[in-house]
Amino acid sequence: MPQHPAGWLIGSVDCIPPARPVLDVAAGRGRHALYLAASGWPVHAVDRDGEALAAVRDSARGLSGTVTTEVLDLETDPPPSLGREHYGAVLVFNYLHRPLMPAIVAAVAAGGVLIYETFSVGQAARGRPTNPAHLLRDGELAALVAPLVVLRVREGDVDGSLVSSIVAGRR
Repeated sequence: MPQHPAGWLIGSVDCIPPARPVLDVAAGRGRHALYLAASGWPVHAVDRDGEALAAVRDSARGLSGTVTTEVLDLETDPPPSLGREHYGAVLVFNYLHRPLMPAIVAAVAAGGVLIYETFSVGQAARGRPTNPAHLLRDGELAALVAPLVVLRVREGDVDGSLVSSIVAGRR
């Protein structure tokens, strides 16, 4: 695997229903998709970078779970559909495009979870990212994932970055 998965995912993996499909949004080189596929989950990774997704497919060979990929521009107007209540878990890390949030929330199936972590507004003073469009305001993430039910939440300094993290589920 190219990089270790985020600690928030490792600490929240117990919330993901076994054997249910997982969607990795803005997957990049697939550190989260590969981590879950190695544990047996079927994962669908979407990103606009086809080369990165090709590397994910190559790295996924031989894992106990499957990884499928899809080149998808997540920032179109209107935003793309990610499916309706299909995934046992939807993952989003280090990515924020507010217009996509309704599609992300809609993709979570009954009994499934959204595991989300990205930078908060204070991060701009520490370095990248600095664009307010890519930074969450304090308390904003819980509002963005409604009507999902917040199961776990944290905001603050994690390994030198200011982040907001949430696990939210659909009943």
